[in-house]
Amino acid sequence: MLTRSSLSRRRFFGRAAAAFGTVLLAGCDSLSRSEWFPKVLATGEDVNRAAQRLLGGRRSMAQEFNESDLSPEFRSNGTASPNNARYQALAAGGFADYRLEVSGLIDNPRAFSLAELRALPSRTQVTRHDCVEGWSAIGKWKGAKFSALLDAVGAKPQARYVVFHCADPMEADGTGFYYESIDMDDAHHVQTILAYDLNDRALPIKNGAPVRLRVERQLGYKHAKYVMRIELVESFDKIAGGMGGYWEDQGYEWYAGI
Repeated sequence: MLTRSSLSRRRFFGRAAAAFGTVLLAGCDSLSRSEWFPKVLATGEDVNRAAQRLLGGRRSMAQEFNESDLSPEFRSNGTASPNNARYQALAAGGFADYRLEVSGLIDNPRAFSLAELRALPSRTQVTRHDCVEGWSAIGKWKGAKFSALLDAVGAKPQARYVVFHCADPMEADGTGFYYESIDMDDAHHVQTILAYDLNDRALPIKNGAPVRLRVERQLGYKHAKYVMRIELVESFDKIAGGMGGYWEDQGYEWYAGI
C-alpha cells in the first residue's frame, strides 16, 4: 500500500506535468495541425508514462481503504444504460446469456459466461474512483483477476495491449461504441480486475454490469464499463481511431495514471 507521502509525490509530479502540458498546448494550436508535432506529443506521452512508472514502480499499488470509508452512493460515470438492443436483451435476462469474447493474439480464443468469470481466481479491493469530471467515490469491488484471464487464454509474446470493446454506443445513431485499452504491465497488475460485484452486490447496470474493468492506478475513463469483447493486439492501427480509446480519439491522454 502506498504511504501518504508517496501518494503526495505522485500527485504533485502528475499535476505539475499536466499543468505544464496545458500551458504548452495553449500556444500550439497551429503546431497541432502539422504532421510532425502530434508525433512529438505522442513521444511525450510515452515519457510521461515511463516517468510515472519510475516514480511509483511498475508494481506500485493504488491506495486501498477500509469498508468504513465507503461512499454512501457510488454514482454512475458516463452511460447509465446502453442504448443497445442486444445489451438490453441480455440485461432483461439477468445476463444469463452474456458471453465475454476474448480474441486476438492469444492461444485459446474463448467466450466466458458470467459464471465462468466468477469461477476464475478473484480479488476484492476497496479503492477510490477519480473522475475527470471532478468527483471521487470509494467502492468495494470484487472481480476476476485479469492476470488469471490472461493465463486462461494464453497471451502471445507479441501482444502489447489489451483492448476492451463495450456495449455503449457513443453517437446518437447508435454507432461509435466505447472502447478502452491498457498495456500488458497494467493487465498483469494485481489490482487490475474484471469487476462483477460492487459493495457486496452484483454490479448495477448504471455502474457497468455485468462486468467492468478496474485498473486502479488510472483515472475513471480508463475503467471501461459494459465490457463485451476483449482483444489482445500489438498496436492500435486497426482499432477505431487508432489512439487506444474513445476519449483518446478525442484528444485525452492514453496513459491516465494518478
